[in-house]
Amino acid sequence: MGARRRRTGHDWKLLAESCTALLERLPELVDEHMRQLAEYSPVYGEFLPYDQQWREAEEAMRIGIETISAPRASPRRDLEYAEEAGRRRAQQGLPLELLVHAYRTAGYLVWDALMEGAAARQEPERLAVLMRSATMVWSAVDAQAASASEAYRATETELRRRTDEQLQALLDALLEGQEAPGLAARAAAGLDLPERGPYAVVVLRAERRESRESFRRPLEGDGYRFIWRMRADCEVGVVALVAGQGLDGVARALDGRCSGPGGISPVVAGLGELGRARRLAELALRTCPPDATAVVRLDQRMPTALVVSQPELAGRLVSDVFGAVLELEPGDRAVLLETLDVWLSCEGSAGRAAGRLYCHRNTVFNRLRRLEQLTSRSLARPRDLIEMTLALDAYRLAGVG
Repeated sequence: MGARRRRTGHDWKLLAESCTALLERLPELVDEHMRQLAEYSPVYGEFLPYDQQWREAEEAMRIGIETISAPRASPRRDLEYAEEAGRRRAQQGLPLELLVHAYRTAGYLVWDALMEGAAARQEPERLAVLMRSATMVWSAVDAQAASASEAYRATETELRRRTDEQLQALLDALLEGQEAPGLAARAAAGLDLPERGPYAVVVLRAERRESRESFRRPLEGDGYRFIWRMRADCEVGVVALVAGQGLDGVARALDGRCSGPGGISPVVAGLGELGRARRLAELALRTCPPDATAVVRLDQRMPTALVVSQPELAGRLVSDVFGAVLELEPGDRAVLLETLDVWLSCEGSAGRAAGRLYCHRNTVFNRLRRLEQLTSRSLARPRDLIEMTLALDAYRLAGVG
């Protein structure tokens, strides 16, 4: 039990006799120990049946008493048992403070009983031996408590890691759209989330690792909660919303929190629909050009999403609409398509487009007329305008042409 002092043969004999006598009183000591623990906190009686606690306390106190008088080179059974007890108590969920208190209480009981036994015999020499052993005994109690605490913390950390891994696996299964009985219910219980309720999924394009740490993903805000998962090529966030809450707040919370673009799915009705929500969020992300930084909502990018979700048809659309434009010199082609893009973003205002392009409004008109001639389409006709708009999206996003 701790650092053992050098003892004379006579001292060791007296100490061994005291410990042997004390072992005969062990049941009454354990009863008193259990009484004191129950008086200190009712939690002791909640985590294990009384009989099991009594047996484990009896074994711990017996090993501790035997160790007091054990030869110096004896194996440290008390510390081995303390480590085992620490692991068990962590697995059982007993608070660490109560574990340490139990060791202290047992130490006081054993020490008081040793002193009372020597006093009852009226043996000053035996009392003197015990007093010389006091430092050793209390060092042993400290060492036992420390061993139990260290094992407890290590087990608690391991249990937490395993729990986190299990929850992450459940969440990944939901995001992959796997269907298994009770999957959503288990995830809801582990993540402390409702199984049914409004959810959305956010997918962010993975940025370079060295810049990731400079951005802090939101964990909560305006009543909703984010749970993030890193993947090889993206970062996925599950958003638990409040009933009746829209997605505007989600987009605001993410604004400025990421260095690249992202997509937000429509709202789904429960954890079991996260797989579909993830696919829709990925589709929203695909509507963002490579140099984009905004996080966009799928419900606000539906036409573009339709284009990028059908790459073969998108390629045919680009060829049919912009075939002649694509045959131009790269610089000439880029000017015409940029003019169309800016004019569309300015809601058809040639004056505003000219301001952004640093040219005269007549130049904008001339470029648009040339596009109409090359494509055999008119921007004044709604169907032609839709075709040219979708073809432009397909060209810029799908890398066709």
